[in-house]
Amino acid sequence: MAESSKIGGLDISSEVLRETAKNIQHIEDIEKLITEMLAGKKIHKISRLLEIILAGAIAIYASDVHIEPEKDRGRLRLRLDGVLQDVNFFDLDVYRLLNTRIKLLSGMKLTSKIAQDGRFNIMEGEEEISIRTSLIPGSYGESIVMRILDPKSIQVEMEKLGIEPSLFEIVKKEIIKPNGMILVTGPTGSGKTTTLYAFLRKIYSTEINIITIEDPVEYHLPGITQTQINLEKGYSFPEGLRSALRQDPDVIMVGEIRDGDTAEIAVQSALTGHMVFSTLHTNNAAGVIPRLIDLGVNPKILVSALSLSMAQRLVRKLCTFCKIEHIPTPDENETMKLVMDSIKEEGKSLSNYNINPKMPIKLWSPVGCKECNKTGYKGRIGIFEAIKTDEMIEKIMPENPSEREIKKVARTQGILSMRQDGIVKILNGITSFEEVQSVVDLNEE
Repeated sequence: MAESSKIGGLDISSEVLRETAKNIQHIEDIEKLITEMLAGKKIHKISRLLEIILAGAIAIYASDVHIEPEKDRGRLRLRLDGVLQDVNFFDLDVYRLLNTRIKLLSGMKLTSKIAQDGRFNIMEGEEEISIRTSLIPGSYGESIVMRILDPKSIQVEMEKLGIEPSLFEIVKKEIIKPNGMILVTGPTGSGKTTTLYAFLRKIYSTEINIITIEDPVEYHLPGITQTQINLEKGYSFPEGLRSALRQDPDVIMVGEIRDGDTAEIAVQSALTGHMVFSTLHTNNAAGVIPRLIDLGVNPKILVSALSLSMAQRLVRKLCTFCKIEHIPTPDENETMKLVMDSIKEEGKSLSNYNINPKMPIKLWSPVGCKECNKTGYKGRIGIFEAIKTDEMIEKIMPENPSEREIKKVARTQGILSMRQDGIVKILNGITSFEEVQSVVDLNEE
């Protein structure tokens, strides 16, 4: 008997999904299956269409499915490696039936004219995949977005995040300490949660108690107690932290420090023998200290609590099957040399990053092939920077330093900045100049 998940009284057969996924390796395969199915006269056309969409999205590791009505057609797009790709277009009648099917599965109201959120689960073998659904009304109907919360997508080992070796050793030492606070900063979608989960998996053992407070819990971590905030019931991040502290934790992960209360309790937790991991919204690692002080944390106390401030961005990795070498343009060459010079000026050796400074600068460009769904990229990797709370940082922290002052002092730590880490990944052929430039200001000092 086929496994299935039931939400709203409807089934999605995991057996059918698995069989469908066997025929899908590339985005073209999804397009072909949808076109063939819509041309046929199958009775359960809409059910089959949704099965193809979901099986295809999971098979090619898409993070989101977008189904949008336009003036005279429906549009299907998938987000691959952070970028939306067109897959197919279909009649508005098909869109409307698909809309109804998704609403029923997600436990949504069929006739509501306001934005709605829902979710349903499907089984892939023994793995349960949650589909988080969002609908908002638009000019031509409701825009549907399904976020695929596939546990495999978050199971990135710490070694695979893209942290360069010397910083990796620093982070590895910091995360196993019995107390302190490690903050990861960056914009939404920059991989902060993936990084924190990788830290938790790295340090997990049956000898320590790890508790997370999240909004929401999207991925389940075996052996770790995960709790979800619920503002309607008064269970906020500060309240979650207070509750977690009564659970005899060794390590606490707070999804995000958003306010002064959360910041204050997190700092106090770090000072009272706990290791605290969390995220913060700042542009760079140097912005962490000023941000916490802005939230009301006493800088004299922060000195003893904050262990490491990290910042990250995600860039797409060049497809190894089709990338091509190209000679840099004058502007690219100038920027590359500028950043490479800054690495040398700060006492770091380019040879430590597999770069020969005496060789001509070599860049790589995306082309696009079947293996990468014609995008030129396959997979993503992080660009990182970090600032340790060492003696020099401790010395200036009580003076409420600016980002510029913190950056100046941190240069002596020998850790690459994000722009430098990005350049290293460009020179090693991991990503392209354009990708790094899209997430980091390469001309910023």
